[in-house]
Amino acid sequence: MVIGLTTQDDGAPAATRHQVSAVRDTARVRGDRVKAPPWSRVGARLRAFRTSAGAGRSPVTMTLILLVLLPTTVLLGFFGIQDIRTALTYPGRITGAALIVFAVVTLLGAIAVLDHWSRGSFAYSGLVALLGTLAAFVANGMLLVETLRDGDSTAYLTLWSLLTAGSVCAAVAVCRTTVVIPAPKRLAAAVIITTALAVANFSYEYLFQPSRRGAKPLVKMSVGEPVLRQDRKAFAVPVDIELENGADVGFYVLGTEFHAMGEEVPLSQKDRLHEQWRADAENWSKAQEKHPLSRREIHQTGQLVAAQPWMPIGTWIEAGEKLATQTVVQLPMDTPYDQLAFYATASFARKDRLGLERLEQQGYSWREGHVPEWVKKGGLDSVIYRGRLYENNALDAHTRDPRWITVYWRFGTHGADLAENIARQGEEDRILPGAESRDLVERYGLVKAVTGPYEQTLWAIKSRR
Repeated sequence: MVIGLTTQDDGAPAATRHQVSAVRDTARVRGDRVKAPPWSRVGARLRAFRTSAGAGRSPVTMTLILLVLLPTTVLLGFFGIQDIRTALTYPGRITGAALIVFAVVTLLGAIAVLDHWSRGSFAYSGLVALLGTLAAFVANGMLLVETLRDGDSTAYLTLWSLLTAGSVCAAVAVCRTTVVIPAPKRLAAAVIITTALAVANFSYEYLFQPSRRGAKPLVKMSVGEPVLRQDRKAFAVPVDIELENGADVGFYVLGTEFHAMGEEVPLSQKDRLHEQWRADAENWSKAQEKHPLSRREIHQTGQLVAAQPWMPIGTWIEAGEKLATQTVVQLPMDTPYDQLAFYATASFARKDRLGLERLEQQGYSWREGHVPEWVKKGGLDSVIYRGRLYENNALDAHTRDPRWITVYWRFGTHGADLAENIARQGEEDRILPGAESRDLVERYGLVKAVTGPYEQTLWAIKSRR
């Protein structure tokens, strides 16, 4: 195939040219007029076209093409090396290798442009230059799409837009020159397959994988029988908590909490009315405990008896790992509670979705710590932890603004829980819309495991006083 109507020879074969020359010499001797063969006119027109095309290769055009290919080479090489070194997933490192391959192709394309516009010492320099511009278009286009989708940087968005448009113009400019393409069908198939593989890998790494929902660790809890103290004035309830990660990825532990609620459950002397059941159901939205609708039991709002973290904040659990701990809840024998309810919660972030700097305690809500209004809801106090979050690939690390994760360990007279927030500096008070909040959860693999309530009656132990 020939772009720009070029050919690999200047007309007829050498033997044929000698024959034409001999005929012309004989004609001159005889005085006859000889008509030139058809292929000689074609060769003359091709030579004239090639001369005009070569004359049309402006140095300004060459400079503009190099101003597209060389910056593209540098940027693709930079992001590719960064991804190979620091990407948190295997597909991310494959993407880094693909970016380096594209960088090499664009660099070869830049070298070929110099040869194609000047010496022409390499027969296929035009083809290599065309492949380089097409590779630049594909790579810059994919980076532009990702920056439009997730990026915050206007500078990078403008840069990718200019390079993508410049790559198209560069490819058109190269096509308008003399470009020899051997075996065009095979070459086209190779280019299409290579581009499809690159786009598929890029889409998997940047589009599909961040939205994939995976497994999460499980929190298991078992409550032992109450143990009476020797002086028979108090008792203790042992609670075993186990964390098991059955997923194929590790998780950062953003926070854990265990709390026990004391509940008074007096019995009614007669059946409670249907209207009282309605009132009990309305209270479900006002408290963490969801008491059953009972004909005789009158459930009072639970009171916090004990609360504590049961794992260090900011640690992690690897795939297939199990961790266990035990805590004890102590109460006096004359406690007014009829039963205890136990809860355990843990918040996680996937290790393949983000890098996490150490979560450090920043303060307390009742002292110097700043707490958003949405965290204060319900009158809970908070212990505040904060740490820097890092993206899982080089492109997002440079095109997205820095973000911090803040964990609020909250507690009050009617319970305890965890709240976490990922935001840019100064945006901690912003309440995210539902769609944006879901995207944030999926992007960083935020999951929460909750177990409970585990109810433990106290009638047996209290009867022993």
